[in-house]
Amino acid sequence: ERKIWRHNDVAHLEELLAAEPYERPKLIVFESLYSMDGDIAPIKAIADLAEKYNAMTYIDEVHAVGMYGPRGAGVCEREGQMARIDVIEGTLAKGFGTLGGYIAGDAAVIDAVRSYAPSFIFTTALPPAVAAAACAAVRVLKQRPDLREKHQRQAWLTKHALEAAGLPVLENPSHIVPVMVRDAEKVKAASDLLMERHGIYIQPINYPTVARGEERLRITPTPLHS
Repeated sequence: ERKIWRHNDVAHLEELLAAEPYERPKLIVFESLYSMDGDIAPIKAIADLAEKYNAMTYIDEVHAVGMYGPRGAGVCEREGQMARIDVIEGTLAKGFGTLGGYIAGDAAVIDAVRSYAPSFIFTTALPPAVAAAACAAVRVLKQRPDLREKHQRQAWLTKHALEAAGLPVLENPSHIVPVMVRDAEKVKAASDLLMERHGIYIQPINYPTVARGEERLRITPTPLHS
């Protein structure tokens, strides 16, 4: 059985948890950083509810690993909540720049996934070269908090420059910079114009990735952008 709780609404989550028997197995699945709006989940509050109502937690950190926390382990690390989350999902793409993904958790949970998940059993393993590149990227980012600081500063500068120019930037506490266009044809035209005239590639975000009327350009500046 699956129940959907309203986005980042811990009061609604508690209502759903309270309606279930304490001893019934329950799993709260959520993201740390939401990639379209750039908002961040209230991880501590969710972990508190999980403990109160005997639920497990599964968090998706794919848009945060490499970019948050003292060692780049994600928002959970930054907020001191890693030990309270049962399963952490991450990617070796995005911040780490390769491909593949992973989950981290207790050995018993990981063994269960390894034994019973069709998506694991019938998936080809990463080639050694890709695995080596991913390991190298992890080693670098664990030791380079300065890159994370530069990355956050570039995002802050980009947001403020766009806002100063009168563009509708969606406010959020992360590195995601959504410029709201709210029209499918116009957002595609803006993306094409940026590429054709300026050599700047910014992906237009359309339905079904976002709701109709929420079309946008999503800018993700890096530490090396000027």
